[in-house]
Order: sequence, then C-alpha cells, then structure tokens
Amino acid sequence: MMSTGDLLNIEPVELKFTFELKKQISSSLQLSNKTDTYVAFKVKTTNPKKYCVRPNTGVVLPRSTCDVIVTMQAQKESPPDMQCKDKFLLQSVRVNDGVDPKEITAEMFNKEAGHVVEECKLRVVYVAPTQPPSPVPEGSEEGSSPRGSASENGADSATTMRAFTEQNESAEAKALMSRLTEEKNNAIQQNNKLRQELDLLKRESSKSRGGASMIFVILIGLLGIIMGYLLKKT
Repeated sequence: MMSTGDLLNIEPVELKFTFELKKQISSSLQLSNKTDTYVAFKVKTTNPKKYCVRPNTGVVLPRSTCDVIVTMQAQKESPPDMQCKDKFLLQSVRVNDGVDPKEITAEMFNKEAGHVVEECKLRVVYVAPTQPPSPVPEGSEEGSSPRGSASENGADSATTMRAFTEQNESAEAKALMSRLTEEKNNAIQQNNKLRQELDLLKRESSKSRGGASMIFVILIGLLGIIMGYLLKKT
C-alpha cells in the first residue's frame, strides 16, 4: 500500500514489525520524488525513545528515491493483543536545488512561517513470527558436547583397527602354514615314490650293472635336490 502526495510517494504507509521479545526489529520506507525539484523530508514519531530512524531528515533528488530504515528497540514485554498505538509523521517540503541535507532545519517544516508542507501519517503494525523458536530437545543442554568425546571415538577406532589387523595377520599366517604343510606332504610323497623306484632299479641292476650305476647316481642327485627343497620350505 502506497501514499501518493504532490511531492513524494511513500511506500508502505504501515510500518510492519515482526515482533520478537528482546530483539531489535527494523522496517523500511521508500520515498520517491515525483517532482523536478529537490524535496526535503523529516520523520517524527509519537515514541522517540522506542524507535531509531535513519535518516530522520534528508533530501530526495528530483525523480529519485530514498530509503528510510526505522528500527524498534528490543522490547521486554509483548503488547496486549499485539496492538500498537505508536504513529509516525513524515513531512516533506520543496527546497532550493543543490541544498545539502546538513542544511535542513526544523524551520523549513513550519507551516506558520508560510511553508507548504505535505504530511503523511504512518501507523505501526506488529506481526507475529511465522514460526515459533525450535525447542531444545529433552536430555540435551545448550553447549553440551555430543555423546562421546573425540578422544574416546579415536581410541575406539584405533582398537578396532588393531583388532582387524591382528585378525588379518592371523589369517595370513594360518594360510601360509597350510600351504607349507601341503608342499611338505607333496615332497614326502615324491620322496617315497622315488625310493620305491630306486629299489626297483636296484633289483634290476643285478641284471645290467653297467647302466644301473649311472641311473643310480642320477636318482641320488634328484633325491638330494628334493630333500634340500623340503628342508628349505620347513
């Protein structure tokens, strides 16, 4: 909703504050100069100790806009039925081109002195917050640390990792022992087989001693290689 005068357009005409206890709340106005001349303005309120207006006086350049911020001081009590009787009055007057805001005086807005002053009354409206503050969950306190400190979590992680590593090492050791045992058994079986073949060759060597001696030497060498490999693995 906007107020349209001969000098300024004022938007909105209601200063709405989302009311919260013990918290400063701000509302803004936009002043639009409809003329081709400089326009000075001044903001008054029925409760100056409760509100801070920045700027409370100023100059709006021709065909330009100016923003005014109204801040309500933190309140200790809620008003009855969220109703507020505070009001604002915005006065505007034509001034000479190039006037500096520091040159604005209260006399410029004196109707009795013959100045043409345009006035707009603004009322204050309190609005309830859209969402209530989130309650603190039961069993928790503000500033309390999460369950379990970082050091405890770190200790648990280290213990778990150590146990996992020991399990892996134990499994690898068992697998290695199983593999070595299997190789040892295979070597023993090969050794027994060679001994049987050697005995067979010895029996046959009585028939042909010339060739048997050479075969016997070869088998003895193979047997030594296998036994060396077996001892190395164990």
